[in-house]
Amino acid sequence: MPPRDNPTARQARLGGELRKLRERAGKTAREAAGLVSTDQAKISHIEAGRVGVSEDRIRRLAVFYACDDEALVEALCAIAREHRGQHWWDDYRGILAPGFLDIAELEHHATALRCLQPVTFPGILQTEEYAHALFASAIPRLPDDELKARVEHRMKRRGILERDEPPKFEAIVHEAALRMRVGGRKVARRQLEHLLSMSERPGLALRVIPFTSEDFVDVTQTVMYASGVVPQLDTAHIDTPLGGRYLDAAADLDRYRAQLGVADQAALTPEESRNVIRHIAREL
Repeated sequence: MPPRDNPTARQARLGGELRKLRERAGKTAREAAGLVSTDQAKISHIEAGRVGVSEDRIRRLAVFYACDDEALVEALCAIAREHRGQHWWDDYRGILAPGFLDIAELEHHATALRCLQPVTFPGILQTEEYAHALFASAIPRLPDDELKARVEHRMKRRGILERDEPPKFEAIVHEAALRMRVGGRKVARRQLEHLLSMSERPGLALRVIPFTSEDFVDVTQTVMYASGVVPQLDTAHIDTPLGGRYLDAAADLDRYRAQLGVADQAALTPEESRNVIRHIAREL
């Protein structure tokens, strides 16, 4: 099978974790290739996520790399068992850009989600009208079929909150987001009412950083921190003008945990936040 041209973020993560284990063990790609009876190029493709790897090879490589973390090895094997077409977002492959599929995949597999939003709301907390208004404002204008697909995809992402055991979700939004009249007054009001309803769900915390906060919080960048089934698979996702970036280096994860911690200190309590949302909704 030829190498994948566009591995998913999760496929790339599996390969990246195997590379980290190899480098930590001080082993070369050539040595790893010799262990599993393949060539160095194949190991490079595996570590880039461009070629799949079997559970058996993961376990053999883990032993070779002196990795005794059984939980991590099992988590990596679970990723290796996944296949294209297994999940709902695969229906959008070839219709939407890969980044849309990757964010749905990240949210689906997370055990907990924390996000910081400056001027919009987390995708899984958006109403259909609000999402439509956001995507309709894109420049250049989206074709009608892509606009429809983007909105539909965003609405399906909310399914993680409908599970019997949904991931814990904490959303910290700035008051600026509450006051943006995306789609007009009626759409904005219904979005705020939806937020109030969602904020009552068990395991979901919605908190607001008010304009009156005197603690500086960098809210120029949207951040989502997704906790993995093991800490080594934690991921920080940030939005950039060139698209989303997935960060898993220890220093990056430390940085964004710290940023979320500062935001946490500046944000109102959930009940105080609901009061602010109600007040702004009444003003619309």
